Amino acid sequence: MNEDYSRSPDRVLASEKVVAGRKIFFLDYKENNRGRVLKITEDVNGRRDTIMIPDEALDDFADALERILNSDGAAAAPGSPEDDR
Repeated sequence: MNEDYSRSPDRVLASEKVVAGRKIFFLDYKENNRGRVLKITEDVNGRRDTIMIPDEALDDFADALERILNSDGAAAAPGSPEDDR
């Protein structure tokens, strides 16, 4: 088997769990042979949805989240999906 295509097991570097009503969010910072990624899983009554954020995008993601949390909600930021509405 070609080593480039084999999947190595993920090594969990850090994990957090956030409970919000009937939703549970799992945040797992993982590493494998392809790099590091933040895996965010939402569990609602057993139904799970997951997104993966590559390590190189985490600073931009955190900055965007901080801007959202600090905004008054009056206007969408330039380039945001709300600009298209």
